[in-house]
Amino acid sequence: MEQIYRKIRDLRQRNNMTLKDLSERTELSVSFLSQIERGASSLAIHSLQKIADAFDVNIGYFFEEQDRQSYLVRRAQKKPFQIKGFESEYIRLNGEFANRSLAPFEVVIKPYQKRTKTFTHPGEEFYYVLKGAMIFTLDQEEFYLREGESIHFPSTIPHFGENPLSEESRLLCVITPVIF
Repeated sequence: MEQIYRKIRDLRQRNNMTLKDLSERTELSVSFLSQIERGASSLAIHSLQKIADAFDVNIGYFFEEQDRQSYLVRRAQKKPFQIKGFESEYIRLNGEFANRSLAPFEVVIKPYQKRTKTFTHPGEEFYYVLKGAMIFTLDQEEFYLREGESIHFPSTIPHFGENPLSEESRLLCVITPVIF
């Protein structure tokens, strides 16, 4: 996370912006932005997206290591993480290189995990059920997917997913554009 905080501060300074300027562009408070830049506050993905939009950069910029290219992801490199406000666990599967446009993840969905939000955003999403089952709702139409089945849709359709089982489900997920 330190890298993200540092990149936010560096972008703000390179763009000759004050915290107040950034606050006006993001609708986030000056004190919150100050805490973020110092690493004194956690950052939700939707707040990071507002900051990325203010600087006109892809949100993936904050996760990329500069001038680093790595195409192969070894098992030992895979570190699960969670996104504030989401119950699911994510495991990044992507290589690292400039201008990548796909964001592949393995997603672990807890037993009986219910919808917390409905999402819409630019791009596409693809899910393949590796283990278990999922119910995806796209614009109020339900799709029940079992192991070995997949779904692919435009992310502009209001959507969410739920795990109807008493065991965890695992999905292969690929989204565009890179949003986290």
